[in-house]
Amino acid sequence: QNPKTSATVKQLVADGNAGELQKYFGSRMEFGTAGLRAAMGAGISHMNDLTIIQTTQGFCRYLEKNFSDLKKRGVVIGFDARAHLSSGGSSKRFARLAANTFISQGVPVYLFSDITPTPFVPYTVTHLKLCAGIMITASHNPKQDNGYKVYWENGAQIISPHDKGISQAIEENQEPWPQAWDDKLIDSSLLLHDPYATVNKEYFKDIQKQCFHRNINKETNLKFVHTSVHGVGHKFVQLAFKAFDLSPPFAVPEQKDPDPEFPTVKYPNPEEGKGVLTLSFALAEKDGAKIILANDPDADRLAVAEKQESGEWKVFSGNELGALLGWWIFTCWKNNNRGTCAIKDVYMLSSTVSSKILRAIALKEGFHFEETLTGFKWMGNRAKQLMDQGKAVLFAFEEAIGYMCCPAVLDKDGVSAAVITAEMASFLATRNLSLSQQLKAVYDEYGFHITKASYFICHDPKVIQQLFDNLRNFDGKNTYPKSCGRFKVSGIRDLTTGYDSSQPDQKAILPTSKSSQMITFTFANGGVATMRTSGTEPKIKYYSELCAPPGNSDVEQLKKELDELVNALEKHFFQPEKNNLQRKTE
Repeated sequence: QNPKTSATVKQLVADGNAGELQKYFGSRMEFGTAGLRAAMGAGISHMNDLTIIQTTQGFCRYLEKNFSDLKKRGVVIGFDARAHLSSGGSSKRFARLAANTFISQGVPVYLFSDITPTPFVPYTVTHLKLCAGIMITASHNPKQDNGYKVYWENGAQIISPHDKGISQAIEENQEPWPQAWDDKLIDSSLLLHDPYATVNKEYFKDIQKQCFHRNINKETNLKFVHTSVHGVGHKFVQLAFKAFDLSPPFAVPEQKDPDPEFPTVKYPNPEEGKGVLTLSFALAEKDGAKIILANDPDADRLAVAEKQESGEWKVFSGNELGALLGWWIFTCWKNNNRGTCAIKDVYMLSSTVSSKILRAIALKEGFHFEETLTGFKWMGNRAKQLMDQGKAVLFAFEEAIGYMCCPAVLDKDGVSAAVITAEMASFLATRNLSLSQQLKAVYDEYGFHITKASYFICHDPKVIQQLFDNLRNFDGKNTYPKSCGRFKVSGIRDLTTGYDSSQPDQKAILPTSKSSQMITFTFANGGVATMRTSGTEPKIKYYSELCAPPGNSDVEQLKKELDELVNALEKHFFQPEKNNLQRKTE
């Protein structure tokens, strides 16, 4: 019943444009553990009023089956600031339609009355003990995209088999229920609640448990610049600084207000490097700020840059900031929690494609480190399991600039990560240390961990399948490569097939998934490289790392060795020319 998408389809039918209609209606968006992520527009392959109604009807039926008290507890729904004029879709509209679906079935809905960071949804699920949460966001994707992200009652993103159960329920509930389109009905419903004020108060109270140096924060001369890259983060990071008694950061004026067009950046993704930070650098130079904090548009990720002695800006990789935050959070725990919890009950987590620096710190300091599959859904669920066993999960991170610094949110959170980074930098400044100097100190103490990650773009699933099939049948059927250029392969773990050469029974310990590609190669020189497909973008990604024991300080030699390994990986395993792959461009 959306006049814009309806008109688009009618026009295509009138024009007899079978090709475009096939694109819109050929296949339904797949509901996976990440929920939905697609462009806004007409048809079942896009995010629009109808597909949101259908998805929510399926999700509602699935929740009714799983929770006898759904009508007592209810769900939370949040949304970012995305909007798409040509199809009339927007995150707010989708959130209201989803709320209407639940309310029509007698389910209480806690619908945020205004835009909110993604981490506020899992926080609300836990805080209000709800059955589930939905966040309408496409995070840092291009402006035409939107998404539907789902959290379970434990406050973590869903994992299998919930995705399959929800997907099945969506298939069974495709015809819109009576009044499905009439979202105005919710405004007068007693089942509609607005958690905005409560959650804003409680969240900032909870993250203060991670504030350990209030006096330093009050007096620091360190200046920060913050950008929310046209997303939702501005107001919330300002409030977080206030909660920690830090002076507010300078906000990049052109980027601080939400704008679904993202006019000043090519991609609204701070992970893409210096291009996204151009305006931040200019403001920092003007105001004499040394550190830049950048959130992605839904404020669940954080990029950090620091001005070096040379006048250059260093943008920290996700692994480098993970090393700093891991060191900092453990140090704060050690200095403030003596006696409250034994070190044997302390855990940190990171995903299998992230740096193993936390493992090195854990080994030396005596706490536990665990790796999980890629994605915060795995770390959030594992953290909850550990917490339920009485363990303290201090920190979890992944190299894609995602950090979980606060146990009140079982997902990545760019708001708490920003203010904790600011406190860490303020503390280090009292010791005349920069973040870069402290990072070197961490590597000196626990061993250098040099990482390099990038990706190739490939829009053809057949090519991707062929590339990975080739790696599994490299020297004849069912044989993996024995070397990559001059680098000898010493171990292989394939989490698509479940093979792991290092295990006695050759079966991988981490869960396997046939629906996504992921192979990890260990090399005789101590290097590790993982190749995997992305769940939300047409990319084949790679991650590589070279770890040295403490005391090996020839960093330049390590970097050179890793560069050569990566070049060999690209040339022999990706074969970009043969496979027509498009390189990442800055």
